[in-house]
Amino acid sequence: MKRPAFTLVELLVVIAIIALLMAILMPALRAARDLAKRVHCVSNVKTLALAWYMYQDENDAKLVGGDTRADEDWVATPAGNSIEDKKDAIRKGKLFPFTGKTVDVYRCPADFRLKDPAQYAFRSFSIAGGANGEDWAEYNEAKTYLDLKNSATRYIFVEEIDPRGDNIGSWQMNVKSKTWVDPMAMWHNERSTLGYADGHAEMHPWTDKSFIEWCKGAWDRPGSFTFGMTPPSGEDTDVDFMAAGFPYKSLK
Repeated sequence: MKRPAFTLVELLVVIAIIALLMAILMPALRAARDLAKRVHCVSNVKTLALAWYMYQDENDAKLVGGDTRADEDWVATPAGNSIEDKKDAIRKGKLFPFTGKTVDVYRCPADFRLKDPAQYAFRSFSIAGGANGEDWAEYNEAKTYLDLKNSATRYIFVEEIDPRGDNIGSWQMNVKSKTWVDPMAMWHNERSTLGYADGHAEMHPWTDKSFIEWCKGAWDRPGSFTFGMTPPSGEDTDVDFMAAGFPYKSLK
């Protein structure tokens, strides 16, 4: 017997059902993918935080350099602009032997800059300047682990997006005046991962609209981005949080 074929109406019904199922499933799949990237990012930062802790433990409590431009820094300055140059700078850094010798932990899986010619970067994380980083006008940076008070509340690693491409130097803010200097990377739906001086890591949500929009400008409009921002009145939740956890020895 000749088998009847599908009618056009039946085919359209099947296509509509498939489209409906995709519309239902895609948000769930995206959420699952984003969650996996968040877990991966926190795991990477925890590895870096533990490596940072082990370094001071094996060096008489001396902190690894938090800048990116000297021989004693946690990462070196790239010799060129290729991704392999940037990976090689990580391998030359003083922290690399403590990380399991893999460059992948220096990168957030949600960081899209490998695909952006304007911001061709590999490393996603920076060390806060007060942890033996750049000299700054408002504080004396911690040189040893003993300089840090309440280490469990002092973040060391932050997710940074430097609009110049590579995350140059260390991440800075004005702790005393509570103003921003460098932007944060918010790859995780207006959240960023922080790694703390006791070796733990966590993802922190941001709340202040002015801060979120300013940070987004670092990757949306890198050519016109301006470093430094004073939070408007009533939007000080995020800057208060980061000022309270910033690592340093003492204020100047």
